[in-house]
Amino acid sequence: MNRDQLKGTAKSAGGKIEREAGKLTGNKSQQAKGMARQVEGKVQKVVGDVKGAAREASRKSNAH
Repeated sequence: MNRDQLKGTAKSAGGKIEREAGKLTGNKSQQAKGMARQVEGKVQKVVGDVKGAAREASRKSNAH
């Protein structure tokens, strides 16, 4: 896993926790912030996935 994948996964998990805490307390603002953070984390993880795939493809093409 690369840095973007790790940070994205952590951010997404933190956002989910924040969103659920907002649900439990009835705090709509906290729910929205948590959802935004969760989406941001998922996007960052996808960026990391793409970077990892590009690195792997480059590595394979250089090996031949």
